[in-house]
Amino acid sequence: MIEPFYQTIVLIVKGAFSGLGLKIDVVGEENIPLVGGAILAINHTSYLDFALGGIPANRRGRRLVRFMAKDSIFRHKIAGPLMRGMKHIPVDRDAGSQAFRDSVAALKSGEIVGVFPEATMSRSLDIKGIKSGTIRMARVAKVPVLPMIIFGGHRILSYGVKDFTRGRCAIIMVGEPLDIDGDPEEGNYRLREALRELLAQAVERYPDKVSGASWLPARLGGSAPTLEEAEVIEVAAQLERAAKRAQKKS
Repeated sequence: MIEPFYQTIVLIVKGAFSGLGLKIDVVGEENIPLVGGAILAINHTSYLDFALGGIPANRRGRRLVRFMAKDSIFRHKIAGPLMRGMKHIPVDRDAGSQAFRDSVAALKSGEIVGVFPEATMSRSLDIKGIKSGTIRMARVAKVPVLPMIIFGGHRILSYGVKDFTRGRCAIIMVGEPLDIDGDPEEGNYRLREALRELLAQAVERYPDKVSGASWLPARLGGSAPTLEEAEVIEVAAQLERAAKRAQKKS
C-alpha cells in the first residue's frame, strides 16, 4: 500500500540524518519478511529510536512500521497528528488491552509492528526487564518476533543529552526470529537474552568506542549506570515528575 504521508516523513527524516552526517550501519535487515506481519522488539535508549527503528524495514522492500507509543504523544499538538497520520498505535499504560487488540489486528492484516518491550528508555543503556506483551501478541497473531538493537542514537538525543555533532554512527542490528513456543515466560527470557547478545555485538561493531565512556553500558566496558543504579535514578525521576504535577494542580 502506498502511503504518501508516511513516505514523506521518511524522506524528511532521512534528510535530517544526512544533514547530521549520521552514519547508519544496518545488519540483518534480510531477517525482516518481505510480506506478512511481524513484530520488531527494539531496545530503547534514545528519542530517535522511533525514526531509526523504521530504517531496516524501509530498506527491506520499503516496508513501513507501525510503532506502539504512549498515548500522551498522540495528544501533543504537533506530534499527535503526525503519529495518527502514520497509523502508529497509542498505548494507555493504565488500560493497555485496547492497544493489544489494535496491534494484533495490525499484525493479522500483514503489518510490521514496532514494540519497545522495556516500556521506557534505559538509563543504563543495557537491556532492562521486559514486558510480556510482545510474546503474547506474537502468539495470538501468529507472527514472528525479531529482536532488534539500536545503538548510537543515545549519543545524540536522550536523557540529558542533546548533541548534534556531525559524523556520529548508529548501529542497527536485526536478529533472527525467536522461538516463541512453550511457556510465555520462557519466550520473554529468550527475547531479553537475544537483545543482550545483539547489544554486545553492536557495541563490538561500533567504530569509535572508548573504554570507560559514559555512553557505553557498564556490562560492556562503559561507565553508564548499572541496571540497579539506573533503577534508583528512574524512581527518583518519577517522584520528581509526580511532585511537579501535584504542584501544578494545587
